Amino acid sequence: MAAKRLYKVLFVNQGKVYELYARSVSHGGLFGFVEIEELVFGERTTMVVDPAEERIQTEFAGVKRSYIPMHAILRIDEVEKQGVSKITKVEGSNVTQFPMPVYTPGGQGGDQGR
Repeated sequence: MAAKRLYKVLFVNQGKVYELYARSVSHGGLFGFVEIEELVFGERTTMVVDPAEERIQTEFAGVKRSYIPMHAILRIDEVEKQGVSKITKVEGSNVTQFPMPVYTPGGQGGDQGR
């Protein structure tokens, strides 16, 4: 039996970087969104509790499927081993990426591909 795939997904939400692990990632049924299913969190068998992972697990408790806007996705990696899911502050310079539309509808007066 082949091992199930595991993906590490990093995305930005309200000035924070979310790092999640999921078994299924796809373009989904909503235009402009990435669909994340089967979220994977650390096992509760150890005595040490990681507050960062507990916080993100509480936030996504009961979530069957999550739709993340494509422009919020930083990176998606297929990984061998699961790491710690966490929420961290965005670090870096004072330069912010200009939001770009995923779809630009044709307007009046344009040649619209003719």
